Amino acid sequence: MDDILALIENAPETRQRDARALLDLMARATGEQPYLWNSIVSFGSYHYIYATGREGDAPAAGFSPRKAATTIYLADGVDAHADDLARLGPHTLGKGCLYLKDLAKVDLDVLEQIVRDAYRAASTPGFAQHGAGQ
Repeated sequence: MDDILALIENAPETRQRDARALLDLMARATGEQPYLWNSIVSFGSYHYIYATGREGDAPAAGFSPRKAATTIYLADGVDAHADDLARLGPHTLGKGCLYLKDLAKVDLDVLEQIVRDAYRAASTPGFAQHGAGQ
C-alpha cells in the first residue's frame, strides 16, 4: 500500500483527493484490494490471449491520478457503458479509458456502477480470449 500512497502523494492536489475517494469506491465495486501495476492502482486482474498467441495479465479495474485528469481504465471499453456515461457528468473518453478532471462534479453512484460492470465483464471466464474486450 505504501507504493500506492507514494503514487498518490506525487499527484496534483485535486488528483490526490480524487484518488483517495477512488480507492474506496473501486474496492467496494470490485471486492478487491488495490495493488500497483506499473503506474495504475489496480483491482483484480484478467488473463488475455490475442489471436497472435501473445498473452499476459492486466488489471480488471484500475485508475491512475495523471496530471491532466484521473484516468479510469475500463477493460471492456467505453462503448459498453454508453447509457451510464451519459448520466455520469463531465468526462472525456478514450478507447478503454474514462478521463475525469474533478470527481466532485460526477455522479459517484453512476461511476461505481460503471466500475462494477467493467470489473464483472473482465472477470468473466473467456473475456479476453483472442482479443475479445480489447
